[in-house]
Amino acid sequence: MTSTVPNAVEHADEQQPPITMFGPDFPYAYDDFLAHPAGLGQIPATEHGTEVAVIGGGLSGIVAAYELMKMGLKPVVYEADQIGGRLRTVGFEGCDDSLTAEMGAMRFPPSSTALQHYIDMVGLETRPFPNPLAEATPSTVVDLKGESHYAETIADLPQVYRDVAEAWNKCLEEGADFSDMNRAMRERDVPRIREIWAKLVEKLDNQTFYGFLCDSEAFRSFRHREIFGQVGFGTGGWDTDFPNSILEILRVVYTEADDHHRGIVGGSQQLPLRLWEREPEKIVHWPHGTSLKTLHTDGEPRPAVTRLHRTAGNRITVTDANGDIRTYQAAIFTAQSWMLLSKIACDDSLFPIDHWTAIERTHYMESSKLFVPVDRPFWLDKDEETGRDVMSMTLTDRMTRGTYLLDDGPDKPAVICLSYTWCDDSLKWLPLSASERMEVMLKSLGEIYPNVDIRKHVIGNPVTVSWENEPYFMGAFKANLPGHYRYQRRLFTHFMQDRLAEDKRGIFLAGDDISWTAGWAEGAIQTALNAVWGVMHHFGGETDPTNPGPGDVYDEIAPVELPED
Repeated sequence: MTSTVPNAVEHADEQQPPITMFGPDFPYAYDDFLAHPAGLGQIPATEHGTEVAVIGGGLSGIVAAYELMKMGLKPVVYEADQIGGRLRTVGFEGCDDSLTAEMGAMRFPPSSTALQHYIDMVGLETRPFPNPLAEATPSTVVDLKGESHYAETIADLPQVYRDVAEAWNKCLEEGADFSDMNRAMRERDVPRIREIWAKLVEKLDNQTFYGFLCDSEAFRSFRHREIFGQVGFGTGGWDTDFPNSILEILRVVYTEADDHHRGIVGGSQQLPLRLWEREPEKIVHWPHGTSLKTLHTDGEPRPAVTRLHRTAGNRITVTDANGDIRTYQAAIFTAQSWMLLSKIACDDSLFPIDHWTAIERTHYMESSKLFVPVDRPFWLDKDEETGRDVMSMTLTDRMTRGTYLLDDGPDKPAVICLSYTWCDDSLKWLPLSASERMEVMLKSLGEIYPNVDIRKHVIGNPVTVSWENEPYFMGAFKANLPGHYRYQRRLFTHFMQDRLAEDKRGIFLAGDDISWTAGWAEGAIQTALNAVWGVMHHFGGETDPTNPGPGDVYDEIAPVELPED
C-alpha cells in the first residue's frame, strides 16, 4: 500500500479488542471463519476430484487453490511468471543468500488477521518493520526543501510537523467519524459500522483525498497540506494518493492498516511457496501427503493463460501458452484484472457487461523500488560531533522520496532500499536502468548526508522494479478514483452468483484488484475465501451451520448499494 500515518486517534484503553480488517464495506470475520474447527465447508462426494482452474499464482490464487484442495477438489493453477505475484522476494547476485529484497509487499499490519493465520500455519516469523518514527526505527531524517531534521520520535521534529499530524487527526474526526468507526470495528459492531459507512459512502464517493483535506478547517493552510503530502507520517508522504477517492484512504486508517507494520523474516514470497508445498493435516478425498505441488505435473503450475471462453453447459474453457485446451465447470481468476482486456483473449460472455465496465475502469498505482546490498549497517555508526546516527530512515521531497535501512544485526551484511516511490515519482525512474537509478539516488542522498560515503559500503549490484513495466501486472495495486465505488462493489460481490444469469456463472473474480483494501495482502486473501465459498456453492456444497461463510451471511452485511441513475 502507499504511504500511511500513525494512529489518527490515540487509544487510551489498552484492554480494548484488537483491530482487524473487519469492514467497513463488508464486515465479515474472515479470521474466525478460518480458525473454526468445522472448516470452510464441504462439497458433495460426487464432485470430489473435479478440476477447478485457478488463474494466477499470487497469494490469492494459492490460498484459493489450497482451500479448494482441502475440500476435495483438484485445483489446476496457471501462472505466467512465478508463484507469489506481488509477493516477490529476490536475492543479490554473488551475495549471501540471507540478503533479500522485497520487490512487492514488504510490510504487513497486525490488523491483517487472515494473513496472519496463514503466516502462522506455515511457520514463518515476522519482525517489526523500520518505518519512519516507528519504535523499531533508530532514527528518522525528514528532508524538505533542502532542510533536514533528525528525529527519534515525532517530538523531535519542529512544531509544524506536529501541527500537521494534529490537523490530520482533526480532519478524520470531523469529516469521517474516525473514533466511532474505529471503536465499532474493534467491537465488530456490524449495525454501527453499516450505519456510519452508509452515510459516508453516499457523502464522499465523489470526493478526492485532496478535496477532503481542503474541505477541513484543520487543513486550511496550503503549507500544512504540502508537508502532509510530501512526508506525511508513518511510511511517508500522501501526495501520490491525493487524486484517489477518500474512501480508499478511510479504509486504511479505520483498520489501522498503516500501523505497527511487520516484515516477514526471509521474505514474503515464502508464504505462497510454502502453501504450494504444504501437505494439510485435514484433507478430504485426497490421501495424506497431497499438496498443490504433487497435484501438478512436475510440481509446477501450468503456463500463462492465453484464451478464456465459454462452451456448452456453461463451462469455462482455458487455453494456455503451450496450446493446451482444458474445460472446467468452474474457474477462479486472480491475476491482474487488466489481463482480461489485453493479454488474454476473452469472450464477452464471460461476465455481465457492467462487470466488464468495472474491470476496464479499474485504476492502478505505479510503484518503483531499488535495493542495494551493503557490507554492514553502517548507518548505526555515531557521528563524533553530534552523537547521532550517521544515516537514518529518510523521507524527502528529493527523487528518492523514501529510503529504508534493513539489517539482521550489527556484524552482518545489510540492505538499503534506496528509494520507494509511487505514481509520478515512480514514472520518473522508468527510463533508467538499475545502475542509472542508483547513481541519481546516491546523489540525492549525498546532499542529505554529505559526510557519508554510501558507495564504499556497496557489495553488489542493485536490484530494481517498476511494477507499471511488469508485463503481467502493469501497476502495483488498484486504487479507486472518485466515483468508482459502484465499480468496486460489482467486482467484490461477483462471488454471489445466484444473482447472475446462468450463462454468466462459474468463473469467479478474486485477488488484490477485487478487494476493498487493495495493496494489502489481507484483501487478496479475503477475496480468495469469497471465491472458495462461491465455488463450493457452485458445486452444491455448503458450510457447517456453526461456521457460516461470507456468502451465507451476505444479505445481512452486503456492501452499501448506491443508485445507478
